[in-house]
Amino acid sequence: MSMYAETSMVLAVMAVVFALCSWKLKSPEISMVITAIAGALAGRLWFPVRLLVEGTFTYFDVGLIFITASVFINMYSATGAMNALIRKMVERFYHRKWMLFSILAVIMLIPGALTGAGSVSMFVVGGMIATVLRYMGITSVRTTAFIYVTSMLAAAAPPINLWAMLMAAQANMPYVGFSVPLLAPILVITVFTVVYLLRGGEPEPKEKILEELPIPPEGMNWFRILAPMLTFLVIVLLSKYMAFSVPTVGLPLNFLISAGVAVLCSPIKRSVGEWGNTVLETMEQVFPLLATVISVGVLVNIMTATGVRGLIAITFVTLPTIFIYLTALFVLPMAQGSLSYGSAIILGTPMIFLFNSVGFDVTIVATALSLMFPLGDCLPPSRISGRVAIEVSGYEGSYMSFLKGIFVPALFMGLVALFMLINANAFKFLVIR
Repeated sequence: MSMYAETSMVLAVMAVVFALCSWKLKSPEISMVITAIAGALAGRLWFPVRLLVEGTFTYFDVGLIFITASVFINMYSATGAMNALIRKMVERFYHRKWMLFSILAVIMLIPGALTGAGSVSMFVVGGMIATVLRYMGITSVRTTAFIYVTSMLAAAAPPINLWAMLMAAQANMPYVGFSVPLLAPILVITVFTVVYLLRGGEPEPKEKILEELPIPPEGMNWFRILAPMLTFLVIVLLSKYMAFSVPTVGLPLNFLISAGVAVLCSPIKRSVGEWGNTVLETMEQVFPLLATVISVGVLVNIMTATGVRGLIAITFVTLPTIFIYLTALFVLPMAQGSLSYGSAIILGTPMIFLFNSVGFDVTIVATALSLMFPLGDCLPPSRISGRVAIEVSGYEGSYMSFLKGIFVPALFMGLVALFMLINANAFKFLVIR
């Protein structure tokens, strides 16, 4: 049997095992690990403990960023700063609803952008923002759609876009220069989402809205609200523009320093044990995401060892680009629904090689692809983000009505990403390294 035929057989075995596991187990993480073991057996590697263990550490740095970022945003939220921020926005901009809606969208973007996980945005501020929108007269389905779409945008926003980070790591390209290319389309999509989903509606009295929002702790002022965020931003800017004068601490340590500032600025005096409980709750919250990153590493390591990853890469590099343009908006979201973040490596990385071979700017290509993958976070079998959006916003309609509610903004996001992909070199001016 030729090498190509043997590797194709391994790929077929892995595809069948993954489909069966996804159907029966309803867990992408366990399915990926079982698929990796099945691929190793089919590729006559038997049970390669060393490769499996190495795979769990493939994306150790990404997992570390996830954990520290989530610790920061949850400690920041525990101080009451997020509650105070939303309350102040309602008090200040109640009579200028489009300004209020725009600020609420930005607040939804911040936790996910800093952690790389849209679910964090939903957990931290989704419920409060859903309450504000309902009292501002927005229907339940549009409120839920807004929570979901903005959390999807938050996951793709800089500084941490996990899809782009994983693709960059596998393609041996630095995760540098993505900030502006990601920020520009996300701002356009956010404006469209706000206008499309939050139009109309008759607001309840301002006092009624404020009654429903949590009361911030006494002493919470603008300095306490902004200091932790500004600390993070200043360290990032110093590391970028004064790299030869200021030590580069890296994102994980930056998040921990900013979390320390949040603790120091907190008007609530909490014991070390209480802050420790916040950290433990954070670990429980990010565990599913961490499990996904670990299982993706295991799967990719086995795919590399058996030659399956190379086979997929070669197949993609030989495809005509027009085929990618025609199928991307269907295939990539479906892959995300099945493989979660593994889709970025298994499908995204070969696409980077393909577009690089025809002279396209790979940073813009990776940016465009990273805007397409999140579209599948509400699709089966996982549907994780979709379920979370429904839960935090208290939506009682059917899941299909929720999908109909997000369809237009999601389609707009996909079309913006596809336009960037097709015209990648026209957007090279956005890449600032």
